[in-house]
Amino acid sequence: MTMTDFRRVDWTWNRLGKALFSPKPKKLDSKIEEVKSHLPIPVFWLLGKTQSGKTSLIRALTGTDTAEIGNGFQPCTTTSRFYDFPSRSHPMIRFLDTRGIGEATYNPSEDLAWCAGQAHLLLVVLRALDMNQAEVITAVKIIHGQHPDWPIVVVQTTLHEGYATPDAEHILPYPYQQTPFPATVPHALAQVLLHQRDWFRPLPVYFVPVDFTQAEDGYQPMNYGLDALWETIESVLPTGVIGLLRGSEQHKELLDFHARQAHPHIIGYALMNAGLGAIPAPAVGMSLVLGVQAKLFHSIASIYGLELTRRLYAEFSTLLGAGFGVGLLGRELLKLVPVYGWALAGVYSGATTYALGKVFCVYLYGVKRGALPDHAALQKVYDEAFAHARQLLKTRNS
Repeated sequence: MTMTDFRRVDWTWNRLGKALFSPKPKKLDSKIEEVKSHLPIPVFWLLGKTQSGKTSLIRALTGTDTAEIGNGFQPCTTTSRFYDFPSRSHPMIRFLDTRGIGEATYNPSEDLAWCAGQAHLLLVVLRALDMNQAEVITAVKIIHGQHPDWPIVVVQTTLHEGYATPDAEHILPYPYQQTPFPATVPHALAQVLLHQRDWFRPLPVYFVPVDFTQAEDGYQPMNYGLDALWETIESVLPTGVIGLLRGSEQHKELLDFHARQAHPHIIGYALMNAGLGAIPAPAVGMSLVLGVQAKLFHSIASIYGLELTRRLYAEFSTLLGAGFGVGLLGRELLKLVPVYGWALAGVYSGATTYALGKVFCVYLYGVKRGALPDHAALQKVYDEAFAHARQLLKTRNS
């Protein structure tokens, strides 16, 4: 690297440092709000009876505990409520929970009006051994008749209630993607699962049996069938948002409690910068991108219970090294190529923000434990996170 490159890198880090410790301009906040208003927020419409397993489903998909889910719901109609994850201010996925099915005749007209043009996926949740589902099936058929383009995934829950003995364990490997079911699936359970599937004919429905339990229930894995559910969702709703929400294998070992809390915030800010980074004017775009990254750093630090001081930032930037600054400058050069370069710069900005958030979590993890990671460890996390996010954001924009 030449002396000129070092000066440019130092300038970039200084710009981010100023954004971190300076009052945030109103123009930045208004621009962020504008970009947020255009970000795609997948809406998962949950349909099912009380006690069917909808709360457990949200907990498994988001990694959020039950208490947070209970506090996060907001009423949206007289019969339903919605839950924005990770927060109402930075939503990246929305769950619409219809209520009252099975308690009284459910008329979905009000919910249909609320969700028209918003919902992307209908998740029908059935307790596997509950054969009284007439109201749910009627509602699904009405919704499909008015929105035939919405994918329908039927999640059949609490499989362990159909096991032959109380001490039976989950069947591994997961057998329910095979047709017909293998002989390892208890005959009585197979019969009820197939009987429920017959109710939906001839609708184009995807079925995923799952069993989401608590540690005290004694079943392993606790989120049985979750991978199959994600694979189904991704097949009917391909989007980079979903891929980022699910996360990647190489980061799972780093997701301690604080990192799990920070993960959805990192995704939200990365998606913002994917939009802001595509702004054609290089100077304007970089200023906004750095401002969003500053907000992300403050958010992550607060999750870890730490104050983001200049000393903390200086230590982190020294450990991470100069490569990041060179990358930001390279992103701005892409904007000299009209249209294609703008889109690519947006992907680069989002991926950079995602990777910085991930590596900052690893750094703060070390700070909390008094054992800082070295440059090589941080660089490896950054490179892997950047590649993962870039691929998913490119898919989202394609």
